[in-house]
Amino acid sequence: MASPVKLAHIVLRTNRLQQMKDWYVRVLEGRVAFANDQLAFMTYDDEHHRVAFIATGASQRPEDMHTGLHHVAFTYDSLGDLLGTYRRLKSEGVQPFWCVNHGPTMSMYYQDPDGNQIELQIDSFDTEEETQAFFESDAFVTNPIGVDFDPEELIARFESGEPFAELVRRP
Repeated sequence: MASPVKLAHIVLRTNRLQQMKDWYVRVLEGRVAFANDQLAFMTYDDEHHRVAFIATGASQRPEDMHTGLHHVAFTYDSLGDLLGTYRRLKSEGVQPFWCVNHGPTMSMYYQDPDGNQIELQIDSFDTEEETQAFFESDAFVTNPIGVDFDPEELIARFESGEPFAELVRRP
């Protein structure tokens, strides 16, 4: 058996094609690779499209619990990149609804115009072994979700020069 080498893209159904395309291009600092009235592809790296949208004309999903996709996560290269993205988006009126230190990741969750949850994150550990050790720890077993954090407080700590290991250590 062979495993895939990467996750290529996600495709979202929407009744707000233009809004969704614009939001993802802004949030991910991407570019449109192709768009027409029914379909749009956008990317932010060397993949020809990472996020695509199909105009369905359907109404929004119900606000109550439903089956389906919970969220999509995008990983940044550094804490500085994640915090810089937070600042940029905040200045444009886009705020996270949840900031949480999961342990293996520091994550900020946003909602796109259709209400889909988008996680922007960094990895807290350098190796798969360190991450696996955390998954097997009592701290994770006791609290697998994580601990909320204040992004403004994290920025202040980051800018004061606090070591990365301390910034991402889950209290």
